Amino acid sequence: MRVVVGAGPVGTAVAKLLAEQGEQVKVVTRNGTGPEHSRIEKVAADATDATELSRIAAGAGTLFSCGGPAYGKWATDWPPLGASLIETAHTTGALLVTTGNLYGYGAPTHPMTEQDEGRPNSVKGRVRARLWADALAAHRDGRIRTAEVRGSDYLGAGAASFFTVGVLPGVLRGKATSIPADLDAPHSWTYVGDVARTLIAVAADESAWGRSWHVPTAPPLSVRELATRAAAIAGLPAPKVRSMPPAVLWLGGLVNKQAREIRELQYQFRRPFVLDSSAATEKFGIEPVGTDQALRETVIHLMATVPG
Repeated sequence: MRVVVGAGPVGTAVAKLLAEQGEQVKVVTRNGTGPEHSRIEKVAADATDATELSRIAAGAGTLFSCGGPAYGKWATDWPPLGASLIETAHTTGALLVTTGNLYGYGAPTHPMTEQDEGRPNSVKGRVRARLWADALAAHRDGRIRTAEVRGSDYLGAGAASFFTVGVLPGVLRGKATSIPADLDAPHSWTYVGDVARTLIAVAADESAWGRSWHVPTAPPLSVRELATRAAAIAGLPAPKVRSMPPAVLWLGGLVNKQAREIRELQYQFRRPFVLDSSAATEKFGIEPVGTDQALRETVIHLMATVPG
């Protein structure tokens, strides 16, 4: 039996893939939501409650961490959730495999590898780095077994990222869009289905535990290139995108919560932000889904949900 905490795009993909492989899966969310499948049991629980989560995960071989707090509450809500996941892994003996990201690396000067640890330059980056440091310390102390899987900004059905939330809706409406980014800087985009495949591959290979892995990710594309491809997939003219000056985003953050939350992460879109995923591709033989395929899935999903 496997337990998946979270039912967003990654948690849903992990649960469905495991169920299709014949595994019994419990999906844990606050509201008991999750994908429909005969081998998936949806459980409503607060994952920060280690006692309750341990009860749910009793007998599980793997605990997949695929959820997380609201974006604006990372500093306060991630530490108790991370502690609960570690305690649950310790109590139950389940392997803890966590969905991470690249914030902990800080501003890169080269394509990021798994060895680029310890340079977070943002509140959110320090939170993510601390979570992994705590889990890794517990692994090295023999209290738990763990690994972390990291991807860049997501593409795929339901993916919530800078591009899918802040850029793509305007492109699909044919509206001019101002973007707080260098439109031509190369950027890595990770497909959520590849995240799920990598999480499951890491869990299945004992030699992969005790370290982080980058999700196999297609070659980088700039925001302008990605927006242009998205418009073409949707049968629309080339998009009207322009770069928003940093000062405008800073001022917008005074009144807009979402703008305020991304100000500290501007380095990710003002300069090259490229992921080196060669280690996982070599280790697990996972080839990333092509960007056009991932983008097509993203566009089709969003076109069905974005008003006129």
